[in-house]
Amino acid sequence: MVDAHTLLTVNEDRLVSDLEELGRFGRNEQGGVDRESFSQTDQEARRWLISRCQEAGLEVRTDSIGNMVISSPVLEAAAPDKAPVWSGSHIDAVPNGGIFDGPLGSLAAVECLRRLHETQTPLARPVQAVVFSDEEGSYASLLGSTALTHGFTTEQLSDLSSRYGQPLAEALPAAGGDLAGAAELKLAPGSVHASVELHIEQGPVLEETGTQIGVVTAIVTMGGGTVRFTGKADHAGTTPLDRRQDASLAAAQFILALPQKVRAISPDAVATTGIIRVEPSSANVVPESVEIVVDFRDPSREKAEQLKTAVLEAAQAAADEHSVRFTDGLKPLVDGAVMDSGIRQVIAEVAAGHLFSTMDIPSGAGHDSQNMAAIAPTGMIFVPSTGGHSHSPAEHTPWPDVIRGANTLLGTLTALAKE
Repeated sequence: MVDAHTLLTVNEDRLVSDLEELGRFGRNEQGGVDRESFSQTDQEARRWLISRCQEAGLEVRTDSIGNMVISSPVLEAAAPDKAPVWSGSHIDAVPNGGIFDGPLGSLAAVECLRRLHETQTPLARPVQAVVFSDEEGSYASLLGSTALTHGFTTEQLSDLSSRYGQPLAEALPAAGGDLAGAAELKLAPGSVHASVELHIEQGPVLEETGTQIGVVTAIVTMGGGTVRFTGKADHAGTTPLDRRQDASLAAAQFILALPQKVRAISPDAVATTGIIRVEPSSANVVPESVEIVVDFRDPSREKAEQLKTAVLEAAQAAADEHSVRFTDGLKPLVDGAVMDSGIRQVIAEVAAGHLFSTMDIPSGAGHDSQNMAAIAPTGMIFVPSTGGHSHSPAEHTPWPDVIRGANTLLGTLTALAKE
């Protein structure tokens, strides 16, 4: 059991100030945050974070795909040959996103490392904070952690472009990276002793049940990519309806068909069509092509495979119905992960030591931790999301919940680093 009397705590004011300050980078008129990976705003936020770490006497290393690894010279010197315990998340944001999704886990990890560094807490192995690049998938979902845990080839990286069409090869240099180096980052199992990520729940369960800490049991399997319908551009006024090859009609049928197909596979499955690109995008031209970005998820990989098949079947049926062509641009599934039972127990014990209420909870969102689980025992800690809102300006977690999560993280990291 974790001794409650020995639990170190975070500097509450410092962590809150850091979260508020980072939230100003990319703040828009709607109150949300626009901070796409490798953008100018992202670079400004990174420089700010590096400065904050250096002020605390910490060292920051940025790898070839933009992951930032933050360490304490004091902790490293005390156990130079031991695999570290990692903790972190990301600081990139979805368009018009919130200030907690990612930054909470990243800045709480930095705060935990600062506390261990400044108190020179005796540990058997070092703790390192990690900020993964492009978790939100502007170029590829969980980009930075995938490079570390599964690896990319240079060719695969060369094929990646942002949601706005910028090739990754052009964006990486801004973060000090390069494709060749990014293809050589894969870590060997055992390189990391354990990994723990703090995150907002992004759902309503903890708030509605009045639970303070969620102990994550598993992370969902994710799929997605593009579905493109290609027809024929014609004059909108002179081409009869029965002579058209209208890509937009096929796209509409496809989108409307998805909910029924998803429900037929699993009550836990979801699918979203959040980006639609129409060409030539003119009011007086019959659409020649429509590209739809699809996201689908289920806790079960088997069900996720069925979802992928259902998406392709729905697309083919819509293409046939409207005499257009269909192109499959779906990507390989991103595997979900079961969280390590031992780390889950440590999280629960630390929370109990602080007298925080806990519950087991699965994650319906994807996280870098599902990649980390491929190379090291991994755990996740959730704190409540007000109203269950996330990926929007309404995203919010009360400061007392933030601090409870950070203190649970700090106790967990300390316990794991004493192994």
